[in-house]
Amino acid sequence: MDAQARKEQVRKAEAFKALHERPGIFVIPNPWDAGSAKMLASLGYQALATTSAGYAFSQGKPDGALGLEETLNNVRAIAAATDLPVAVDLENGFADAPAESAQSLLRAAAAGAVGGSIEDATGRPDAPIYCFEHAVARIEAAVAAVRTLAIPFILTARAENYLHGNPDINDTIRRLQAFAEAGADVLYAPGLRTAEEVLAVVRAVAPKPVNVLMSGGLKLTVQQLEEMGVKRISTGSALALAAFGEFFRAAEEIQQSGTFGFTSRSMPYAKANQFFKD
Repeated sequence: MDAQARKEQVRKAEAFKALHERPGIFVIPNPWDAGSAKMLASLGYQALATTSAGYAFSQGKPDGALGLEETLNNVRAIAAATDLPVAVDLENGFADAPAESAQSLLRAAAAGAVGGSIEDATGRPDAPIYCFEHAVARIEAAVAAVRTLAIPFILTARAENYLHGNPDINDTIRRLQAFAEAGADVLYAPGLRTAEEVLAVVRAVAPKPVNVLMSGGLKLTVQQLEEMGVKRISTGSALALAAFGEFFRAAEEIQQSGTFGFTSRSMPYAKANQFFKD
């Protein structure tokens, strides 16, 4: 990274940090590639975060099937596409060992990210969540690693119980509190199902900022989440699924009906082309 690129990354990192420190809530949508990132930037969003699932789907693979190098390539593309801060979904850091997982964060920063998340999911169906002590050790190592960076890298610690068949709010809060104590900047439990669970998490880790995933079953508005004290809202794979869903319905219409009614709903060519002009 040359001097100008380093200067630009510092600017993005400071802007991202400020978003977490100022009053009020913000939405950090999840593009899956450079093109979707440019579209989101045009709408006035102030930061972006990658989606492991959305990117995997765009590469013809299931969620969790991509490796670190592919993830970093996507970070580079998205970070270069706009002037917005970019955080990266690093899954479990692509390693079990705390030190190895932490190194993935440093590599993400070198690729242009100014924030990133580490989760306590193992990626193994037989034992999907790391034991408490190991999960905490991984966040401690992640914190120690990112504090060596020359930018204020925002580390998000994720407790994945709800996404892996264990909707245990007490264990989830216990983990998030330990992650906060270890020094994580943002706490995140994707898959929370009710407003009561969201509020319980916010209160349990206050004053640390909380990220809430709005995708699937949780039906709350930005205003409602702000009133609960949530700092940040992400969309996960929801936007990618919306795009893929419309694509599939359009192709299905041609195959099943022999019609092209979907074109009446399509974005005009000129508008789409304009997004990608420098």
